[in-house]
Amino acid sequence: MAKKTIMLVCAAGMSTSLLVSKMQKAAEADGVDADIFATAASEADAEFAQKDVDVLLLGPQVRFMESQFKKKADGKFPVEVIDMRAYGTMDGEKVLQQALKLSDAAAN
Repeated sequence: MAKKTIMLVCAAGMSTSLLVSKMQKAAEADGVDADIFATAASEADAEFAQKDVDVLLLGPQVRFMESQFKKKADGKFPVEVIDMRAYGTMDGEKVLQQALKLSDAAAN
């Protein structure tokens, strides 16, 4: 499986940083090669310019920006809001699986 680049976007990039570390641990445990990082919504454009993102997941607190990010993604990668329960419990495995499922669906 090719390396997956998963970008998490939240209001300030802080609340998702804990989730990123839990997702990285889950990816290692599952043998998934992934570059997972978090950024603030205001810095997301700069990140797309520098990286080939496979999946963009939005923190529930910025769900109102979903259509805006889908427009920016322009079909190049899937954009979805992180499952609310998985986010609330900081379930890295569940969010990782959400990202991988989106990425696989987009690749087919």
